Amino acid sequence: ASDPFSHPNSRSSSFILVGVPSLEAFPTCLDILFCSGYNITLVGNGVVLLVIGLDNSLHDPIHCFLGRLVVIDVMMVTSIVPRMLSMFWLNSTEIAYMACFVQMFLLHSTTSEESGVLLAMAVDHYVAICHPLKYQAILNHQTLAQIGLAIVVRALLFMVPLTGMVTNLPYCHSPVVPHSYCEHMAMVKLACADPRPSRLYSVAGSSLIVGMDMAFTAVSYGMMLKTVLGKKLCWKAFSTCGCHICVMLLYYIPGIASTSAQQFGSGISMHAQVLLADLYLTLPTMLNPIVYSMRTKQIHQAVLKMLFPGSFMPDMV
Repeated sequence: ASDPFSHPNSRSSSFILVGVPSLEAFPTCLDILFCSGYNITLVGNGVVLLVIGLDNSLHDPIHCFLGRLVVIDVMMVTSIVPRMLSMFWLNSTEIAYMACFVQMFLLHSTTSEESGVLLAMAVDHYVAICHPLKYQAILNHQTLAQIGLAIVVRALLFMVPLTGMVTNLPYCHSPVVPHSYCEHMAMVKLACADPRPSRLYSVAGSSLIVGMDMAFTAVSYGMMLKTVLGKKLCWKAFSTCGCHICVMLLYYIPGIASTSAQQFGSGISMHAQVLLADLYLTLPTMLNPIVYSMRTKQIHQAVLKMLFPGSFMPDMV
C-alpha cells in the first residue's frame, strides 16, 4: 500500500499526534492532570456564565466581557483536551487531515479573541475610573456589540490567510506531529515545501496582535494610575482591577514563554516545549473562573446565592 503522504495535500490522509514526546509511558498521570483540569474548567466557567446570565445586576459591560471571556475559554480548551484524552484513554492518535486544520484554526483564533477581550476589559476599567460620569454613554449596547464584532473580525483576518497558507503546503514527509494537538509551528515542519512564509506571517501577526493589545492595556493602566494618585475614592475603584491583572498575567506570561520556547528554545527539550504549550492553553482557562469567583464580590455573592439560596446573607461575604 502506498503512503497517503506520497500524494501531497490528499484529503483522505491523516496526521498522527504523538501527545507529549518522551512521556508516552506516563499516560495515566497526564490524563488525570488534563481530565481534572478540563472538568474544573467546564464547571467553573459554567457557574460563572450561569450567574452572569441569571443575575440582572451582572449585566453591565465588564461582566458582558467576562461572559465572552468564559465562552472563549471553553471553546479553546474544548478544541484540544477531549482529543488529547482520546489519545491517552483510547490510544486514538490519528486525526483526519481537515480536522487537524480546523482544530488549528479554532485554537489560534480563540487565543487571538481572548487577547482582544482582555484589552476590552482594560478599556472598561479605564472608562469607569477616568470617565465615570460618561461610562454608560460610552459603553452602551451598540459600542459593546461593535467591540465584540471587531474582536471576532480581527481574529478571522489573522487566521483565514494563515490557515489557507498552511493547508496549501504539500505534506509529503512523515505524518507524525510531535505535539498534543495540531499546533501551527509543529504542522509546518512536516511540509516538504518552504514553510518560512507561513512562519513569518504567524510570528508577525501574533506579535502585532499581542504587542498592540499589551501596549494599549499598559497605556490604559498608566492613565488609570495617573488618575487615582492622591484620590482615595478613585484608588478604591482601581483596586477592583486586581482580577483583570491576575487573568492577564495568567494568559500572557505562559503564552510568551511557550512561543519563545518554540521559536528560540533550541536547547529546550521537546517534551518541555509541548507541556508548556499544553499548560498555556489549559491552566488559565481553569484558573480564570476561580480568580473571578473569589476576587470579585458581585460574582462571589451571586455564586453563594445560587448555591445556598435559603441561607445566603450578603453580609456574610
